[in-house]
Amino acid sequence: MAVVEPFRLTVRDQALEADIQAGLSAVEESLLAGTKSDVPFLTEAAQHLVLAGGKRFRPLLTLLASRFGDPQAPGVVPAAVVVELTHLATLYHDDVMDEADVRRGVPSANANWDNSIAVLTGDFLFARASRILSDLGDEAVTVQADAFERLVTGQMQETVGPREGQDPIDHYLEVLAGKSGSLIAVACHFGAMLAGAPEQVVSVLTQYGERIGIAFQLADDILDIASESRESGKTPGTDLREGVDTLPILHLRAMARESGSAGDRELLARIDGDLSDDGLLDEVLVSLRGHAALDRARKDTVDHAERARETLAPLPEGPAKDALSLLCDAVVHRAG
Repeated sequence: MAVVEPFRLTVRDQALEADIQAGLSAVEESLLAGTKSDVPFLTEAAQHLVLAGGKRFRPLLTLLASRFGDPQAPGVVPAAVVVELTHLATLYHDDVMDEADVRRGVPSANANWDNSIAVLTGDFLFARASRILSDLGDEAVTVQADAFERLVTGQMQETVGPREGQDPIDHYLEVLAGKSGSLIAVACHFGAMLAGAPEQVVSVLTQYGERIGIAFQLADDILDIASESRESGKTPGTDLREGVDTLPILHLRAMARESGSAGDRELLARIDGDLSDDGLLDEVLVSLRGHAALDRARKDTVDHAERARETLAPLPEGPAKDALSLLCDAVVHRAG
């Protein structure tokens, strides 16, 4: 049994471990090559987050999905690079929208330089991803375009908020399916499709990707509150300070409406107030860490991870299926 970095995926098959490690190394080399420009400053900005590291969750899924066909097919590694470059581009743009100061434990591009540099760098990464994608065929271009539309729609839904009469938690899960699940689904779709897997297998893996993608983001929501370190790649409490209602806060709001608890209402008033003071933010985080709302959010994360695991049932047995199942456990472990 071995552990594949950087996501710390436990793998019980040595041949699979070696192949995944080799694939991730090839992805890393291609990411550096794909972010080089004739303009040195643009290279510096584009490689800022590449060099900061990251879990490479999406490339890992592409490589695992390819095991259901020919994992050595020439399009597999480029597809993994396309998905990761697209993800990186969205991070540059997200940090501008969120006015974030830290990303992956380093200053965000907008904090390091300015918003214009961050936006333009994100655009550059989209362009490079599109260039690589163009060599993967028309079907791959369509898959990516559809996913990107969903990603933008999810971001718009988050910005606009729930429709009249829509449950805020249902709305939030819709947002996550678009913003996070869609691109992770593409990672699995590309891996299986470009490896020549049967259409039914491609469909199953795409569904799995979306479901584990939602669970992965829910785990991040919990880490933002429960972690006392920078395990999530950003300062704990960042979402709170930015006024983003993630799942634990939405559960807290629902519980306050249901019970009318004075303690819950007081905690919400503090959350909705000014959290710029570090001491006050820490107090709110401590209160949330002991609250039942966080437990509800953890249960939801487990439920979504289990749905992802159940999706794998039709796939043939083997080390790749086992690894995808173990990834569900890894996601839940992140949420505590």
